[in-house]
Amino acid sequence: MFVDKESILIKSGDGGDGCTSFIRYKGVANGGPDGGDGGKGGNVIFVGDRHKTSLLDFQFKHKFFAENGVKGDTKNCTGRCGEDMIIHLPLGTVVRDKETDRVICDIFYDGQRELVLEGGAGGKGNKKFCTSRRHTPHFSQKGERTEIKRVVLELKIIADVGLVGFPNVGKSTLLSKISGAKPKIANYHFTTLSPNLGVVRHNEEDFIVADIPGLIEGASQGAGLGHEFLRHIERTRMLVHIIDASGVEGRNPIEDFKKINDELATYSEKLAELKQVVVLNKTDIFGAEENVKAFKKKYAKKYPIFTISAIKGEGVLEVLDKVSEELKQLPPVQPMQFEAFSYEKKDSNAFEILRDDDGAFVVVGPLVELLERNVVLNDADSLAYFQKTLRDKGVIKALRHQGAKEGSIVVIGEIEFDFID
Repeated sequence: MFVDKESILIKSGDGGDGCTSFIRYKGVANGGPDGGDGGKGGNVIFVGDRHKTSLLDFQFKHKFFAENGVKGDTKNCTGRCGEDMIIHLPLGTVVRDKETDRVICDIFYDGQRELVLEGGAGGKGNKKFCTSRRHTPHFSQKGERTEIKRVVLELKIIADVGLVGFPNVGKSTLLSKISGAKPKIANYHFTTLSPNLGVVRHNEEDFIVADIPGLIEGASQGAGLGHEFLRHIERTRMLVHIIDASGVEGRNPIEDFKKINDELATYSEKLAELKQVVVLNKTDIFGAEENVKAFKKKYAKKYPIFTISAIKGEGVLEVLDKVSEELKQLPPVQPMQFEAFSYEKKDSNAFEILRDDDGAFVVVGPLVELLERNVVLNDADSLAYFQKTLRDKGVIKALRHQGAKEGSIVVIGEIEFDFID
């Protein structure tokens, strides 16, 4: 089964909590703080894997969470870091943030590694809060908590040549003749339900050919199966446009050619500009000769045109000669150009002051999250640290500026207190 688009949830690991502990053994007077730091949470990393061919692995599993860091221990022992979540993706996969639809990364090369989410920092043990005036801190810091993110994986296969055309014109048959690929072939529309790749070796050169499932009129607007696979043509260097010259299904080759090119142009201007080699197939069928003459009369000056019988293999070598010649002049396939989106870490010093309906001053933001990790309400040293941080980070000054006066209610996280100026 070929799957080329899936949505998954990813999350880096939470940081491990710091440890609150004191040395207690014979020979050490009064002991001292020896709580170790918590371990860092695991990262989420995407890796390009040439052995993967579709996104089938993500159809039934949608949650990919890295391991949390381990809590710190006594004797200044730091907790173990969480293991990274390594996600293997097929080459050509574009990763987008679901909320903004912006591109995070383009997995283009085998072995390419992209760090998408960094694990949460481990909390500090009480040893780190020991100062010249605070000798026995009875509090430690909690590990940083991370958030779940939803990303969209979109596979755009990487190929040198894309075979395009209406259903049942002979694309799969041609691919089977020029490569080792064995696509499903039958005499009815939409036999091909997913792109097929084949490696062609011609004149000592190798190139990859993709059989794109049959397009129909309106494909760029969502009609038929073609809309689902138009994205795969974006990765190709050139197109081989296959036309049924026999007209046995009552279609006009000239009209077919125009309709497909209109769909390509509607979907993307880039596709309309790709080099095209036109192949008139099924020329061995009675009645094809007149259609071939009419087609060449209209398009011979603009496109290189070849006549073949894919099922018999007639004329195929001439097509390969031309394709090989064109590829030598075209630039190689490149990763897409984009302004990378990244999940930025919050500024731990940032805060904002809001007014509640009852007039209370509510402090929110990353600084509050940091304080919630650090403060233990029933510990005097911890509260002293809390008050000093509010002064040092400018929260007290900002509260005065917002109009807080003696006795005003201030809410910071789960802590509520009266403002004392």
